[in-house]
Amino acid sequence: MSEDIILRVEDIDVYYGDFLAIHNVSMNVKAGTITSIIGANGAGKTTLLDTIMGFNKPRKGKILFEGEDITGMRTSAIVRKGLSMAPEGSMVFEGMSVKENLLMGAYASKSRKMRSELMEKVFLLFPVLKEKENQLATFLSGGQRQMLAIARTIMSNPKLIICDEISLGLAPVIINDIYDKVKEINETGITFLIIDQEVQRSIEHSDYSYVMVSGSIVLEGVASELPEDEVKDAFFGINKYA
Repeated sequence: MSEDIILRVEDIDVYYGDFLAIHNVSMNVKAGTITSIIGANGAGKTTLLDTIMGFNKPRKGKILFEGEDITGMRTSAIVRKGLSMAPEGSMVFEGMSVKENLLMGAYASKSRKMRSELMEKVFLLFPVLKEKENQLATFLSGGQRQMLAIARTIMSNPKLIICDEISLGLAPVIINDIYDKVKEINETGITFLIIDQEVQRSIEHSDYSYVMVSGSIVLEGVASELPEDEVKDAFFGINKYA
């Protein structure tokens, strides 16, 4: 596992109008790892990811991808550099077929040149998508939609994939399948940054974890070494064991 930092967030503040949504957040993602961000609703997780992807611009601090400052860069340019995102809610283009959805992920010129190779890779990773390649995405199950959302990011030939609320609305057995696929993709060399409200499952499948509360990072560490009680206390913002 590489020790190189592929993504670095340095002391960012993000506002919505006058509301401070993220305060002084710093984090590092090492290349080749699966890093998770854990937190309850409203903790600032999605805002952080949206800022990394260029949807928001921090008022303070900066974001570096492979050592390059991408703070405030257009999202399309960020994707071309190798950072892609599977958004919350397993969002797909429902009126398009599975194959058409995948091709939408390869819109950048560099990816278009490789789309046959990337499509083959996706179908090897997700055989169910191959079976349903001509089916409209609206008829997919929740788990299949999540697989399609992740597969679509692979079509951009990313170095790092961000998954927002990866287990949202899915049955436990399906969540396990999704995490197994993440691990399989990670073993091909793609780094992951994952948001999840499922605390224990997220930690079990991550190399390193951050816990967010009220727009700030309150706890971090090697996932397997984080004390369960401290993670739960931080997650709920209270000391349940006092």
